[in-house]
Amino acid sequence: MGILAWIVVGLIAGWLASQVMRGGSYGVIGDIILGVVGALIGGFLAANLLNMPDAVNGINVTSILVAFVGAVILIAILRMVSGRRR
Repeated sequence: MGILAWIVVGLIAGWLASQVMRGGSYGVIGDIILGVVGALIGGFLAANLLNMPDAVNGINVTSILVAFVGAVILIAILRMVSGRRR
C-alpha cells in the first residue's frame, strides 16, 4: 500500500475513532498518525487473531474498519496510560 493510501486510510480511521471515543479531534496530523498506527495495530491483530494476513491493503472498507478498530484500541491504551477519562 502506498504512502498516500496510508495517509487517507489513517485520516479516515483516526477521525472516526476520535469521534467514537468522544475524545475530541486530535487535529488533522494527529488523526492521521492515530489512524496509521491504528492500522498497524489492527493489521497485526487481524493477522494473528483472525488469520487475515493482508487485512490493510488499500483504500477500501475492510482496511478502514481494521484501522478504525486499531485506532480505538490505541486511544483506549493511551487513556489508560495517561489517566485521562471522558
